[in-house]
Amino acid sequence: MDGPVRLNRYLAQAGVASRRAADRLIAEGRVTVDGQVAEPGTQVGAGADVRVDGAPVAPEQVVHLLMNKPPGYVTTARDPQGRPTVLDLVDRPERVVPVGRLDRDTSGLLILTNDGGLAQLLAHPSHGVPKTYRALVRGLPGPAAVRRLERGVELDDGRTAPAAARVLRTRSGGAELELVLKEGRNRQVRRMCAAVGHPVLELERIAYGPLRLGRLAVGGVRELSAREVAALRAAASGGR
Repeated sequence: MDGPVRLNRYLAQAGVASRRAADRLIAEGRVTVDGQVAEPGTQVGAGADVRVDGAPVAPEQVVHLLMNKPPGYVTTARDPQGRPTVLDLVDRPERVVPVGRLDRDTSGLLILTNDGGLAQLLAHPSHGVPKTYRALVRGLPGPAAVRRLERGVELDDGRTAPAAARVLRTRSGGAELELVLKEGRNRQVRRMCAAVGHPVLELERIAYGPLRLGRLAVGGVRELSAREVAALRAAASGGR
């Protein structure tokens, strides 16, 4: 912990509860700091004795993970339909959450972390961290279709922002496209490609800002290096 933090954040980082639920615990008088019943807004510094219902708690280590998400997994902590989630693939004691989403049928690079500040930076639409996808589509997109993808496609929730698009190679009955987006709408790549007449057959995210999927095995998870985290934070902060 770099400095004092609000008690609700401390409890969330410790995996006790979400910040909202932590606020309720504090309001109910169930949380003490250094032997005193805590008040809302209490700041907690390093070495503080924090307890909930008399049991000591400590913040989790901050972790940043990169996963090569397999198809068939949903990008949520729990699924009411009982489908497997990406957290089923994470063997860590810390409670992490996915940053953004990949739909169930999409594979590739997914970031998971308990670093709330970084997650908020990455999720904010105004920061526009580029995400690179490789899509196998039906048919061969011609120059006109590629230009439409680059200039923006009219969807039911509005026109998409300009993107980078190129045909990588042709395959039997289809082609591989690379698209670089700075937006994160629901199923955006699939909807864009369908709108220009080339539905997606397979979709993989291969890069997120400065991060690359590389040779990480499908279903594999690894920790990001300090350098990678710094580069990701810089990308989300506009290089500041």
